[in-house]
This record gives sequence, C-alpha cells and structure tokens, in this order.
Amino acid sequence: MTDSPTPTQASPADLAAHARPRPAAAPTRGQASGSTPGTAAPGSAPQPCTGAQALVLALEAVGVDTVFGIPGGAILPAYDPLMDSTKVRHILVRHEQGAGHAAEGYAAATGRVGVCMATSGPGATNLVTAIADAYMDSVPIVAITGQVSSAAIGTDAFQEADIRGITMPITKHNYLVTKPGDIARAIAEAFHIAATGRPGPVLVDISKDALQGQTTFSWPPTIDLPGYRPVARPHSKQIREAARMMAEARRPVFYVGGGVIRAKATDALRALVELTQIPLVTTLMARGAVPDSHPLHLGMPGMHGSVAAVTALQKADLLIALGTRFDDRVTGQLSTFAPHAKVIHADIDPAEISKNRVADVPIVGDCKDVITELVEAITADHAARGAAEYEAWHATVAEWKSTYPVGYTPSEEGLSPQYVIERIGALSGPEATYVAGVGQHQMWAAQFVDYSRPNSWINSGGLGTMGFAVPAAMGAKMAEPHRTVWAIDGDGCFQMTNQELATCVINDIPIKVAIINNSSLGMVRQWQTLFYNERYSNTDLHTSHNAVRIPDFVKLADAYGCAGLRVEQAADVDGAIREALAIEDRPVVIDFVVHRDAMVWPMVPAGVSNDKIQIARGGAPLWERES
Repeated sequence: MTDSPTPTQASPADLAAHARPRPAAAPTRGQASGSTPGTAAPGSAPQPCTGAQALVLALEAVGVDTVFGIPGGAILPAYDPLMDSTKVRHILVRHEQGAGHAAEGYAAATGRVGVCMATSGPGATNLVTAIADAYMDSVPIVAITGQVSSAAIGTDAFQEADIRGITMPITKHNYLVTKPGDIARAIAEAFHIAATGRPGPVLVDISKDALQGQTTFSWPPTIDLPGYRPVARPHSKQIREAARMMAEARRPVFYVGGGVIRAKATDALRALVELTQIPLVTTLMARGAVPDSHPLHLGMPGMHGSVAAVTALQKADLLIALGTRFDDRVTGQLSTFAPHAKVIHADIDPAEISKNRVADVPIVGDCKDVITELVEAITADHAARGAAEYEAWHATVAEWKSTYPVGYTPSEEGLSPQYVIERIGALSGPEATYVAGVGQHQMWAAQFVDYSRPNSWINSGGLGTMGFAVPAAMGAKMAEPHRTVWAIDGDGCFQMTNQELATCVINDIPIKVAIINNSSLGMVRQWQTLFYNERYSNTDLHTSHNAVRIPDFVKLADAYGCAGLRVEQAADVDGAIREALAIEDRPVVIDFVVHRDAMVWPMVPAGVSNDKIQIARGGAPLWERES
C-alpha cells in the first residue's frame, strides 16, 4: 500500500474504537506472579513491568477483548500475564492458520481489528496464509508473533524464521521488536496502521528477551509515523468533475467494491443511488452493500456474475468505481472490459488508481467521504439544472435482469446444492451472517442468498483460501454472538480446517456448518469438465469408498461434540436447517450430500472477454447466440 508521507497521531480513544467490538464478560482466569494487567488506564503513571506485561496492558488499552492463538516457546512469556487479564479473552485454536482466519472473521463482521498470536518459526509461518488473505481483502488484523532471543537472531536458532521478511510483501507494515520499552508503542502503531487508510494486516514480531526484560508501561505512547498519513478527504475539483460526468452520461453504472463496506459507507451509498437513480453492481466482496432487493441492483459482476451485471458494465458509457480494484475476475480480458466507458475511480489507496484501468477522474479518498461529497455536489447540480434522466437505460437493464435471472435447473440425479443454499438463506434470514470457503459453494452462496446488510457476507475473495470458512465463522460468532453464523463449506475446504470445531465446542461458540458435499474438489472438477475433456485428475475426494463414508462427517461432528446431521433428499432440507437453527448450545454440522456434477452458471471462461458470458454448458456465448 502506498500512502502520502506526513506524521500522524492517534488518540487512545481512536485506537480503542478500532479494536473494541463489544463489552465482554470477564473470563475466568488463574493467578500468576507479577503485576496484574488491567490496572493501567490511559494517562496513568508509569508502572514497572516486564515486556510481556506491557504487551498485555497495551492490548487492553487499545480495547482488545479477544485474541486467537497458540502458545509456544518464544511467545510463552506473554501467555503468563495474559492469564491474569480480566479484559482479554484468549481462544486456544487448534492450528495457527485457524487463529489468523478467526481474527479475519472477527474483523470482517465488525470492521474492527482482529488479533491473532503465535510463536516463532512454524507458529509464525502458519499465520502466513491468513495474513496474505487479509492483505488481499483489506481486512484489519494485528498478528503478534514471538521470536527467538535477539542474540540468536540470524543464527538459524531452534524455531527461528524471518517472519518479518517473509511477510513484508503481504502486510501494510511489520515490526521486529527487540527492546521491552518499544512494545507498547509498536502495538499502538500497529493498531493505528491496521485500521486507518486501506485496512490491512500488521505483524508485530517480538523477541523472547524483549518479552522477558524489564520496562515501565505508560499509556498512551507517542506515535510518530512520518511516512504514513492516508488521504481521507477527496479533492473538491475531482468531486465536481465526477458529478458533471455523471450528469452527462446516458448509460452509467455504479461499480461497487468491498472498500465501500470497509469504509462503513453503505448508508451513504444507498443515499447516492436513490439520488441519482443510477444502476449498480456489487462485487463478490461488496455483497450486501446495497440490498439485493433494490430495483436498481443488477447483481454481482465477474466470472460467475449475473448476465445483467456483466452486460451493464460492458455496455456502460460511464463506470463510477467505488472502493474496487478492477480485479481480473471482474474484468475478464482487461483490454475488452467496458470498452465504451469513461471511468471515475475512487479509492483510499492511491496505488489502486489507474493500476489496471486508467481513470478519467481519479479520486483518492475514503469512500464514505467521497460518496458524501458526491451527494452534496449532485444535490446542488440537481437544484440548478435538474436531475439526469436515465429512463431508456433503466428499461434496457431491467430487460436483461428479467430475461436472464440467476437461477438453476433442479437436478434429477440428486440434491441440488443451489437449493440447499437458497433454503439456508431463506430460513436464516438477513440478520444472519454467512461465511463461505472457496469454490463452487462460495459462488452459489454469493448468488442464492439474498443479502440486505453489510458484513453479512464474509469470504476469501482475493486470495481464494480453501479452509477459510470454519475458523472465520468462529471469529464472526465471537464478534457478534447474537447473530446466527453459517459456515457454508465444501467437503474439500472443510477437511482443511475442521479441527477448529473442537475450539468452538470448548469455548461455546455455536456456529452452524453446511457442508456442500459433492465428493469432489468441485470447482476444479467443473473446469476439468469444461476445459480438460472430463479428465478428472485428482479431484475425486472418495467421500464414499466401498460403501464407507471417508470421512463420515456426521460421526466426525459427534466426535468433536457437535450435533451432526445428514441430508440427501430435497424434502429433508428445510427440516434439517430448522433443527440446526434451534440448537444453540453447541455447533451443528449438516452434511448435505449433493449432485456431483452441478455447475456454477453463468460463467465467463478465464482470460476471455466478458462478452463471451455463457449461461449453460455446451451453448454458444450468450451474445453470439443472441445475434
């Protein structure tokens, strides 16, 4: 991420607001020797402590109430004072990757900073996938890792890894702290950086001797980041130019990305859509930014987007891109994307502006500020000259939307996965949170659940991380325990991180897990069907082998202490979902055994123009057939 240089300062209240999602009941803790965390209020007199105690005090001061992690040798000094904290609850996960994804789920559900912790070497490297995932999807997390003692750094000591060097390309910033007196400041800066500008992950690596050494703790520390000051307020000239172009356009489209949700700008966006009456599309990361039921909402664009959304972008004469980065899964062949459109591109990260598609009007700024100022400028323009008229464009996109709705043909050979997901959404409702893994089930969950609020849809978009759903759902449930949280997972994804069900049971985190079980790596199998002459190389998961289920997910759920159910017929789907919704004292796992060869449609094959969108297997590209 690139930000313009200027010093910045953050107040303790600002830091706490970024981190604190809700008041937490004080967990039961044992007692350990040493000073007790929780006694240092902001502005209090310095108190002597160890570096480890300073770490816990700093976490309390920024408002952290939950940390996901696993102890080990280098980070062990921090776990002793953590046991005494009455403000920070530690959730012992079963794998560090699970800790990272749980922190992501926690952050994505609330917009506040999630926290994970691991030891040096393999503990730290097991966080790398989650850190990269958070970086790609602009999720604010702080990863705290132990490091070998400073004297041993660079000697290939036991469990040593240069985690700072490893994660440098996938973090907004990272620290190696070797002095106990630097710990509090590093934590304060890490939370500030993670939550401001374009959100993202920050890593704080702390040597063991820094944790063990003596220091004094006082709060707040002085934050001096001369190279970091994100631009939040957009330039008024660019806002006026954008408003002028929107008034002159005849086929404009709002192209809405996840940055709108990260900026908490969804209310402002809805006001802008109502004011302008411009149709919109919401990317995979922006589902819920505007309710799917809104008459101007054309759906999700991209490789598996709706015909109306994909085609509207292709035929538009103006794209108003808000908090999005012109990802290849949306644009298809970039040189053919929206060929007739001028582009207004607003993003908090100046590095994204014109990176893939040159912007005619580049606007660097926070999406909430950009949209708010656009509303003001357009309102004034309407008062002076009247509102722009888009009736012909409305009629055109409405025809595409009604003629080519996103749908599916129920299978005659088994349970349709689309039906399962459709019913989960219908019975759980808009206040539930839906967390998906990666693959066919992810696309179906994006297509067949109706979203009406931000942060109700959580998934791994940019990195496409299998195994994301279960631990991320765990984190989302911790952040918002009053919500129903579904992990919609494939049988392939589920087998990568299902050990976190033990974490959920032990810590009373009653998530619901829907396994869309097609005995395959489904999305890879779909590509092998379409592009590799049905040569299914290493995509068969052998869920049923010699009449024995491997594994039997119901038995596995029971072994973990969850409620386990299996559904193989459409008539049993609603009953199983209702039963799962009624169980609140433990996690529920439903094994939905679905039709193996169901496919995700529409589809734009990788690397081709979005004009080649197909709505069924074996047919010509849609617009070739129409012509």
